[in-house]
Amino acid sequence: MLLDLNLQQLPDDYFSGEWQVASRVLNRNDPGSPLALATRLLLDPSRLETQSEAPALPQTGSWAVMRDEILNRPYLSFELPTEVTRALVTRLRRSADGLQSQLNLYFASGMEMQLFRPQSSISNLSVKS
Repeated sequence: MLLDLNLQQLPDDYFSGEWQVASRVLNRNDPGSPLALATRLLLDPSRLETQSEAPALPQTGSWAVMRDEILNRPYLSFELPTEVTRALVTRLRRSADGLQSQLNLYFASGMEMQLFRPQSSISNLSVKS
């Protein structure tokens, strides 16, 4: 069972890690953009890597957590060689033991993306720490 987390009080490092793309709705987004094609996002501290099933090479860039001044809502800012965008974090859920997470993003382009972090990638992160 996954529990909703309070986004306004969430530490920024909760967004770090290896995320698998569970689903996406493109809307106005370019269907050929790196984020629209991504099947996996690796969010290391300030380093972003996208991977996809498409024949294109993975793209590497940067990312950061930003918060709006009034409500302290988290946004993720992404910078890749061919794409610069940001996404509002609309939901973050975690299991009680912290081993599984689900992240919902709404991009400025209108694209919606749901990411999940399976148990194996969490344990890989704790080994690196």
